[in-house]
Amino acid sequence: MKRIDITVTGGCQCGAVRYRATAMLDNAHLCHCRMCQKATGGLFSALVAAPNDALEWTRGTPAAFRSSDHVDRGFCAACGAPLTYRDLQGKHTNLTIGSLDDPAAFPPRRQMGSESRLPWFDSLPTLEDIGATEDQDADWATAIASSNNQAPDRD
Repeated sequence: MKRIDITVTGGCQCGAVRYRATAMLDNAHLCHCRMCQKATGGLFSALVAAPNDALEWTRGTPAAFRSSDHVDRGFCAACGAPLTYRDLQGKHTNLTIGSLDDPAAFPPRRQMGSESRLPWFDSLPTLEDIGATEDQDADWATAIASSNNQAPDRD
């Protein structure tokens, strides 16, 4: 894996945990394994790694769940947002791409855990797109916007 000198920031949904990395690895990927599905509550986990020596927690620190003898999965204890996958013997920490302030900067380049990839995953691009969330119901969108507890991207 190639090390890229770039500064990225990110954090959890409520803003209690924030991080900064001054380097990243070129390993952006999707993992479809059952452990990643359960850890994220989603179809897969989207991850990209920061070298441990380039990663710092700038607000709070993640809680951790030891999902196996070799792996800690970090999350915000306040809002539950999944943040990391860390091999305890490794020299880098995988960050959830969705927790980055600019997730579009790290498009996945490979997939793994195909034994648990959902059989209908490949059909997702064919689903009808019914537009932006805010366009669905103006009253609902106003109610959500007026009571939104989500922290903004970037401090």
